[in-house]
Amino acid sequence: MRQFCQLYGQLDRDAGTLARIATLASHFEAADPADAAWALHLLLGKQRRRLITARRLRLLALRVTGLPDWLLEASHAQVGDTAETIALLLAGSGPARGRDGGSGEGRGEGRAGASAADPAPAALAGSLQHWMEQEIPRLAGLEEHAQAAALEAHWRHLGCDEVLVLNKLLTGAFRVGVGPGLVVKALARFSGREESLLQHRLMGGFSPSAEAFAALLAPPESGTVPPSRPYPFLLACPLEPERLPPWDPQGWLAEWKWDGIRAQLIRRGDETFLWSRGEELINGSFPDLLGAAHPLPAGTVLDGELLVWPAAAAHPQPFAALQKRLGQRRPSARLLSEAPVAYVVYDLLEADGVDQRQQPLALRRQRLESLLADLRSAWIRPSSLLPLGGWHDLERWRREARAVGAEGVMLKALDSPYASGRRRGLWWKHKLDPFHLDAVLLYARNGSGRRANLYTDYTFGLWSDAEALGAADAEPAAGPAGAIGSGRKLVSFASAYSGLSDAELVELDRWIRRHTSERFGPVRAVQPELVFELAFEGVQRSSRHKSGIAVRFPRIARWRRDKPAAEADTLASALALIPP
Repeated sequence: MRQFCQLYGQLDRDAGTLARIATLASHFEAADPADAAWALHLLLGKQRRRLITARRLRLLALRVTGLPDWLLEASHAQVGDTAETIALLLAGSGPARGRDGGSGEGRGEGRAGASAADPAPAALAGSLQHWMEQEIPRLAGLEEHAQAAALEAHWRHLGCDEVLVLNKLLTGAFRVGVGPGLVVKALARFSGREESLLQHRLMGGFSPSAEAFAALLAPPESGTVPPSRPYPFLLACPLEPERLPPWDPQGWLAEWKWDGIRAQLIRRGDETFLWSRGEELINGSFPDLLGAAHPLPAGTVLDGELLVWPAAAAHPQPFAALQKRLGQRRPSARLLSEAPVAYVVYDLLEADGVDQRQQPLALRRQRLESLLADLRSAWIRPSSLLPLGGWHDLERWRREARAVGAEGVMLKALDSPYASGRRRGLWWKHKLDPFHLDAVLLYARNGSGRRANLYTDYTFGLWSDAEALGAADAEPAAGPAGAIGSGRKLVSFASAYSGLSDAELVELDRWIRRHTSERFGPVRAVQPELVFELAFEGVQRSSRHKSGIAVRFPRIARWRRDKPAAEADTLASALALIPP
């Protein structure tokens, strides 16, 4: 456990990718295989289950430290993370040691509240495997009083870094500043295996154990892979139009970029599996598609897009229709009828049990079309190809994308293999220009992490006539902007936290503190005076929102210093963006 806590701290201190890869590789090499397996599990972000609430941790920290509630809240507002706030307060008040974690004899001596009667938990010197498989589950299963005593004992004997990691594991908030790709690079460096092999073996889940870690790093398999294992997804890069002229359009394939869920459909042996790009097995949500896949030959793996697309419709329905199916373990017959799914296939990754990914796309596409022609399924269909007589056609197709329910155009090199991750030069995405609306800042709250001491999360509103909205539902617009026009009200419709520069964030934070009209816990209502241009990918009607609309991926495009609040856009402007 102590080694893993040191790794966590070192990764936080390392500057640059190469340094972090070296740190991770050294840890995997030195760690016991079972501990290395658990470290990999945590670094991949697979431990998200909350065992103890953050509120309960805060109450216990107040009891242990004797600090006033207001001080903990003020500290949390600066730090932005409950686990780290408690670790720092414990270190400052005595129960936890400094950031080096401390070690050896004397741990617990001379600190406030410590005594010879304090239990010295045997788990302190235990392995990461012991903590994850025995000690942390034991803590989570204790009754309230016993749990408080056990956790307090741990806090009194652990160092600051160890308390931080323990708290994060208990609250399900464990995160570290390395992505899965970087972890795989470190594993490849340590083991000498190909990154693509490791990525494939990690797809579909990793159960931490010494045996699983050894199997992950074993020489390439000579036999078959587990039936449920998907392949790593190949991702597209945003297209740079200025790079088009040197390329020959005849060497590229163009197709619609649909707005659905990317998924791999696997048929191996007598079993069928459906994996989302987020490595989630979603069989339960789509029993109709699994049934349609039954005639596929064994040893087939397809890559495509899940969409709600009625058989008689020319175009798919918006993403909101698909959301009704997601997370449904047993969708009702009515839902299956109202939201029929189609699987639009882009690629053939495996045929007759043979990996096809190193074959050129042109050949994979030819085999895919032959396979689906034999299947003759309305549920599983190949993606439509868009003719490319020249690069002018690409822009023409992009302009038509919204009319067919797509969010842009995909461009794929016909000689490209199916690699893993985002590889420049293989696949490109040419998305539609986003929608834009000018909205008024209504509310703000603190960010998290390094931005915890700034107001960086914002809620924006549009103008609406009170008669159209319902006067009781309209939000009050305090200050001069709220008095403009009889019956005009500002209604919140979107939240965003990205798009401003660091300097703008600091400037806006100062303005928010000077122009706060009300406070609701961590949220501040501000005088409705500032206008920001918001960009977003789509808009649709929504009964769950007071505004009656919902937008996808909202972000701040710019600060409209030139526009007064009275000239911001209206809900009618947003509704006009919804396709008929």
